[in-house]
Amino acid sequence: MAQPRVIIIGAGPSGVRCAEALVAAGLRPTVVDENRRDGGQIYRRQPDNFTRPYAKLYGTEAERAQSLHESFDALRGKIDYLPETLAWNIADGRVHVTSKQRTKALPYDALVICAGATDRLMPVKGWHYAGTYSLGASQIALKAQACAIGRQIVFLGTGPLLYLVASQYIKAGANVVAVLDTSPFMRRVAALPKLLARPAVLRNGFALVANLKRAGVQVLTGITPLEIKGSPETGVQGVVIRDNRGNERSFECDAVGMGYHLRPETQLADLARCAFRFDHETRQWLPEVGEDGRTSVPGVYLAGDGMKVLGADGAEIGGRLAAMAVLKDFKLKVSEDELQKLRAEQAKMDRFRRGLVQAFPWPAQQAAQLPDDAIVCRCEAITAGELRRVVGETGAQEANRAKAFSRVGMGRCQGRYCGHAGAEVIAHAAGVPVEQVGRLRGQAPVKPLSIAVREEVE
Repeated sequence: MAQPRVIIIGAGPSGVRCAEALVAAGLRPTVVDENRRDGGQIYRRQPDNFTRPYAKLYGTEAERAQSLHESFDALRGKIDYLPETLAWNIADGRVHVTSKQRTKALPYDALVICAGATDRLMPVKGWHYAGTYSLGASQIALKAQACAIGRQIVFLGTGPLLYLVASQYIKAGANVVAVLDTSPFMRRVAALPKLLARPAVLRNGFALVANLKRAGVQVLTGITPLEIKGSPETGVQGVVIRDNRGNERSFECDAVGMGYHLRPETQLADLARCAFRFDHETRQWLPEVGEDGRTSVPGVYLAGDGMKVLGADGAEIGGRLAAMAVLKDFKLKVSEDELQKLRAEQAKMDRFRRGLVQAFPWPAQQAAQLPDDAIVCRCEAITAGELRRVVGETGAQEANRAKAFSRVGMGRCQGRYCGHAGAEVIAHAAGVPVEQVGRLRGQAPVKPLSIAVREEVE
């Protein structure tokens, strides 16, 4: 009997552990990865000519990063590895990929999508000025290019990644002016029962904040962003906020790193025709996932942060569980004891995740408070006022209809960075629940392709 053709999209923590489990069972999966090397975003490898030690590059995650990299190195001869390869469409049992100006379709019997997550962003007036980056982009600059995003940096948003990236910049010797968190401190106190599901991770979080304060960084909670000051000619020049006492405060800077947690990268799951559901806790649409990563589409599985954001170690567990689901569905042997152990560990991580959602909520009210001249969609320069006009004049209360009238979400990012905030603006203007606005439909290609790309025919 021929081996099942298994394709894994993504070589981050979930993709590596999924491939490892499949190889251990005697399979040879194909691993498609957009990046130049394995590791994903969180464990992104530095270029070959960089020599920074793991401890300096990954901090408290150094040991896990090194373990993942070494595991993947050991797999290289046992998998079909396609780096620098974009999976841009899924249709008719095939994954369409492109690399080096060539595109081809890879047939599969089982597909495990380990697409990871991207920054979840809430616009603020002036965020389109040069010098405003997402937290993920700030990390890439530091890890892959060994440079800071500015000389005086403000980090703005909420969630653990906000503090992690700021700490990484301090460790690298950058000048971090302030960390400005929209979440009130007492939300964290209320979430402690859930956060105690992972005490070691909680301690690391406290340590990050303590290290920032020890370095002289101003750390403010419960703030409201008002504006990123600057101009098209000079770029970012400062940040204006309202603090938790209602006082307006300004911080001079030439760069801002922004982020409000992460959002699962779901476009490939959408193209694979997986069903979605609205998650009221996080106010976003997520793929419906059954036991061990099975989706509503037979033969398609999700793992890691592309399914639900559980963090890097949670992604590793998700990758192993998805591999075991593939093996079981092909009537291959798996260890039931190991399966139950992984499920129990994942449940503990999910409790911690819900604690993070409670402690660092998505600030939906900020979308309602955006001034009309604030840009929501940076790709197409669509303002909050334009979205409100579309709702009022055309009656568009659904995301894709509003997109057709305004072009919001039609740009290079296809709504990855404006879709959630745009839905909140539409919902408030229309006076309807945000789930009624729906979600922007995934379109192929998920990222722009060069017009010079040619198809390979096998």
